[in-house]
Amino acid sequence: MKEEIRKKMLKKRNSLSTYEILKKSNEIIKRLESLKEFGKNKIECYISFGSEVYTHGLIRKYVNEKTIFIPVIDKRNHIPYLSHLKDWKELESSVYGILQPRKEFLRIVDFREIELAIVPGIAFDEEGNRIGYGKGYYDRLLSRLDAVKIALAYDFQIMNQIPNEKHDVKMDVIVTDKRIIRC
Repeated sequence: MKEEIRKKMLKKRNSLSTYEILKKSNEIIKRLESLKEFGKNKIECYISFGSEVYTHGLIRKYVNEKTIFIPVIDKRNHIPYLSHLKDWKELESSVYGILQPRKEFLRIVDFREIELAIVPGIAFDEEGNRIGYGKGYYDRLLSRLDAVKIALAYDFQIMNQIPNEKHDVKMDVIVTDKRIIRC
């Protein structure tokens, strides 16, 4: 069931034009910035790739104003870490084509430092359930955070109900191009 939803939603998301991705992403980021939770200073944020809600501009805008942490995947052990990003230029293409810090700029931090996590996903429901890419990286990362979890999604990614398992981590808030959903 999750795999069917994942395939269907990815197909729909991947059919968006670059213009649509940027237009909808700008709406989502404006809504995110309006949240009181966004006032927090220590923020984990995914670096978008493909048709995900675009976060490059958000990270570039706040990298010198807030403390930004980005997920890093240990390729050997498939374990997620967080690294403090100080400059966009510290990044290079890595696992799955996702930007990550070059080795000399890895600044691994304690998960307990994070106050707000900005999370990607493929499908969500209004209860805060999330379907990711199916590798479990983000659930492993999120399960270690004691932070507000805010997902960024296009409104069509919100479903009535999606299956969830006990290891799945729920979102506190989902921000779309049309609304803010408090879970």
